[in-house]
Amino acid sequence: RPSAVGALWRHPPLWGILLASGATNAAFNWGVTEGDVVRVVLLFYLMPVWATLLARWLLDERLTRLIGLRLALALAGAMVVLWPPGGGLPLPKHPADWLGVAGGMFFALNNVLLRKYAHTPAEARGLAMFAGGVIVAGGVAALLAAQGSIQPVPAAAPAWMIGVVLMALAFLAANLGLQYGAERLPSALTAVVMTVEIVFASGSAVLLGAEHLSAQAVFGGSLILLAILLAAWPRRT
Repeated sequence: RPSAVGALWRHPPLWGILLASGATNAAFNWGVTEGDVVRVVLLFYLMPVWATLLARWLLDERLTRLIGLRLALALAGAMVVLWPPGGGLPLPKHPADWLGVAGGMFFALNNVLLRKYAHTPAEARGLAMFAGGVIVAGGVAALLAAQGSIQPVPAAAPAWMIGVVLMALAFLAANLGLQYGAERLPSALTAVVMTVEIVFASGSAVLLGAEHLSAQAVFGGSLILLAILLAAWPRRT
């Protein structure tokens, strides 16, 4: 709606959602393009760790022993995923790993800000998320293309343009769905719903032959997944 632009302009805090949403898309999509899809997705889903800490800071959500257990499990899972075969510190080695971690941090910030500013007009929040994907992610893509790090946009052709339009519509639907859920659920619980991406992203990468699912990734991913699922525990008690 035309009023969404004015509402977004009148609520500067929503600009944080714009930046966080755009940075999430830029970091995550760049990471899965350049690196190991399974590793990047698993590191991205350290998001509950960052969401818990940000929610404590920005929303004054209480920290509990169960939350501490979740954080420990998630960090242990990340260490398993990152543990080098020859030994050494379990730190991200490839730039794509860092992009996965950064994407999760920005995604957590996006979810927390959606809850914090749930009182603002819904159309303004939706526009902020969509504009972030266009402005920030588009700006990063343009910069990388100018530097020659990625291929420039090819000549117009129905084959790829139709695909881009379909992906844009799917992206819009996903953002609207995320906005609807994130503003109504506790930040930690939002992560539970998102774990389905771990299954689909990892499974599709393996089925398409793009990646190999190692026992190390399965074990580390299981710890991260368990940490995320534990976020639903307070809702059941």
